[in-house]
Amino acid sequence: MEIQCEGCRTITLARKEPVYDGFKKVGEAYVCTGCGARYASAEEAPFVHSPRRPRVFTEADKSQAPSIFADDERQHSCGWCRHFVVNPFSQRCGLTNTETQATDLCVRFEKREA
Repeated sequence: MEIQCEGCRTITLARKEPVYDGFKKVGEAYVCTGCGARYASAEEAPFVHSPRRPRVFTEADKSQAPSIFADDERQHSCGWCRHFVVNPFSQRCGLTNTETQATDLCVRFEKREA
């Protein structure tokens, strides 16, 4: 938040600080980071409003969503398998009785019923 500070007569950043009455927050004060001038409320603080923020990136600059699994691998991981056993302490394969993760892949995959 930029302000036109009346104390140092420059455009500086303002820091928002909470105001307490004992242990209860009763408001917020704004403090100039250049000279330390205090403004009791947002209404008193001389904020500088820029007309528009510069546009650095366009829609064409956005990257496409990554494809982690190929279409034939989708929902073929252990998390979707009928033999995947989850308990609070570990995740195991019911066929091999080995500890597995939900994202592991297996050649003996059988899709779980919904």
